[in-house]
Amino acid sequence: MTFLQMNFLPDTVGERRESVMKYNIQGDNLPVVICELDANESMITERGAMAWMSPNMRMETKTSGIGKGMGRMFSGDSFFQNIYTAQGGNGMIAFASCFPGKIIPFQVGAGQEYILQKRAFLASEAGVKLSVHFRKKIGSGLFGGEGFIMQKVSGNGIVFAEFDGSIVEYELAAGQKIVVDTGNLAAMSATCEMDIQTVPGVKNVLFGGEGLFNTVVTGPGHVWLQTMPISSVANSLRPYLPSGNN
Repeated sequence: MTFLQMNFLPDTVGERRESVMKYNIQGDNLPVVICELDANESMITERGAMAWMSPNMRMETKTSGIGKGMGRMFSGDSFFQNIYTAQGGNGMIAFASCFPGKIIPFQVGAGQEYILQKRAFLASEAGVKLSVHFRKKIGSGLFGGEGFIMQKVSGNGIVFAEFDGSIVEYELAAGQKIVVDTGNLAAMSATCEMDIQTVPGVKNVLFGGEGLFNTVVTGPGHVWLQTMPISSVANSLRPYLPSGNN
């Protein structure tokens, strides 16, 4: 049996990283990523993610075709994306997280593709391709909740993803597994395999309080786990919210 070693990797939040595009992630629980663009350089983002920008940034709203647009809507994203381009010189644009958590940068390229939880995509360079990722076993996925539909990022460039709460990272060897509550899986390398399994035992299901399904991730690859899924926060607050009978 292969046991999982707990390797805590360095947190990237707040660090300056040098690449083709310069950026800086600032903030603690409500972070923002500030990007510096060269003239005519573009970034893609979801609607409403832009926080502030220099006046020479031009916005254009597009969709990458009906098929991909419908797939994005099915995953809970917008049909359209906004493209921001620096005109007449260098530009600056900032994208803010919409929930307490972390913004994590991913360098996408050949052999570096990633699967993200749906709604994790914040912004990216124009060379990045965003698509819907479905689990292979549709039957169990439909009942598995959040883990059924995810996002795949490929192409070439930097992607910024926003995750809920803090992030813990693991490196899985080939065949190595980790069992995760479905909502806590934030991202994984595209080389990893994911399956959804039911919690065994009637008593565990009825009285365990942990839900009916777990996600099993198998290496090789990297795994990012989030500590506070927004769905868990909503469930925790539900008893304290006024109902229609009050």
